[in-house]
Amino acid sequence: MTKILITGGTGLVGKHLSKELKAKGYEVAILSRNPKQENEYKWDISNDYIDEKALKNTSYIIHLAGAGIVEKRWTNKRKKILINSRVDSANLLFKKTKEFNIPLKGFISASGIGYYGGITSNIIFTETDAPKNDFISKICVAWENAAEQFESINIPVTILRTGVVLSKKGGALKKMNTPLFLSILGTGKQFMPWIHIEDLSNLFIKAIEDNNFKGIFNTVAPNEDTNSSFTKALAKVLKKLVLPIHAPSFVLKLILGELAIILLKGSRVSSKKITKQYQFKFNNLTDALKDIYTL
Repeated sequence: MTKILITGGTGLVGKHLSKELKAKGYEVAILSRNPKQENEYKWDISNDYIDEKALKNTSYIIHLAGAGIVEKRWTNKRKKILINSRVDSANLLFKKTKEFNIPLKGFISASGIGYYGGITSNIIFTETDAPKNDFISKICVAWENAAEQFESINIPVTILRTGVVLSKKGGALKKMNTPLFLSILGTGKQFMPWIHIEDLSNLFIKAIEDNNFKGIFNTVAPNEDTNSSFTKALAKVLKKLVLPIHAPSFVLKLILGELAIILLKGSRVSSKKITKQYQFKFNNLTDALKDIYTL
């Protein structure tokens, strides 16, 4: 039985992915600061510790761990946590993989389309485009650099730059289904690349099962939506009204600080590379939302 070790396994994506992997017959181990289940193993990043049993016989590591980008305002302290929670954890995995001489078949890491920066542009960004120099981009660059060090010890690396994840269990949609967010934010022209959680889980599994699925991929559905079209589609599926006024940019900036850039800016992101290797189950936003909200 192939063993998969997941960091961030108790998060939204981690829980769904773990369930899907187990259903396919994989052995799933999860790293946790406070292990409670039989398949959970302790790690302590600040003390440079991973339970060796977690890595024993592991074939693939899926690295999802990282503090929530939109959970708190971006103070200087929070910014350090956002980067360090992703980078220090990957560095520890790299160190222990070498120390315990674990013959991994692959290291698979999440990243984000924030790599291309918090800007609104009609440029369609591809995987070969350079990052910007704002904070959200710096998080993703540091995250990916930490993952790519596994290539130095001949372990293949796959990085999935993910858009907004749509799920029944929470995440962005739970936050958006509120009076504030069922209004158009700012101009509404900012793009909102998205992906259904089933497609995202399938792509992580593909990185395990397909030896040709290596490198960096934009993991976003082919359908392009702006904040305006996304909000209207969500309201229609929920049978709710979109508030008749736009939420002013200055109000969001006042409430959220620098974090507001996540809501007010967004560019087009190409899915051409990934659609050459994967057929999305959910291409259309309305279909994806109906799947999530239909009982």
